[in-house]
This record gives sequence, C-alpha cells and structure tokens, in this order.
Amino acid sequence: MRNLTYKILLTKEPEGSYTAIVPALPGCITYGDNIDNAISMAKEAIEVYVEHLQEKGEAIPDDSGTLEYSINLQTA
Repeated sequence: MRNLTYKILLTKEPEGSYTAIVPALPGCITYGDNIDNAISMAKEAIEVYVEHLQEKGEAIPDDSGTLEYSINLQTA
C-alpha cells in the first residue's frame, strides 16, 4: 500500500459553506458546512474515487502535476 497526498482547493460559498475540489482527480468535488467538514468530505471523496479506479483496474493519478501559485492583480 502506498501513501497518496492530494492538494485540495477550498472555496467559501456565499451562503457560508465550502466547496472542496481535488484538481488531480477530475470531477472529484464535494462540499462541507465549514472548513473542517469540507476537508473531511474531501478525504472521503478521494478515498471513494481511488477505490473506484482500483476496482476498474485503472491507474491512480498522483498529484505531482498540480502546481500551486497565486497571482496578485492591482485594479483601478
């Protein structure tokens, strides 16, 4: 068994909940009422996603191709 690490992107929604996206796993998106809940839900979604790939005999993507960068823009 190998250890997998994935980056997640958390976005606060207007109503206060959070969306969690796993960029390395296409379509792996979940939600939580707060940050901790969204992180927990993301972990569960990743586990289910990876299990599904294993059952189908497909390769499990790693996160080495996910780059993290922030862009700062100034506006008038």
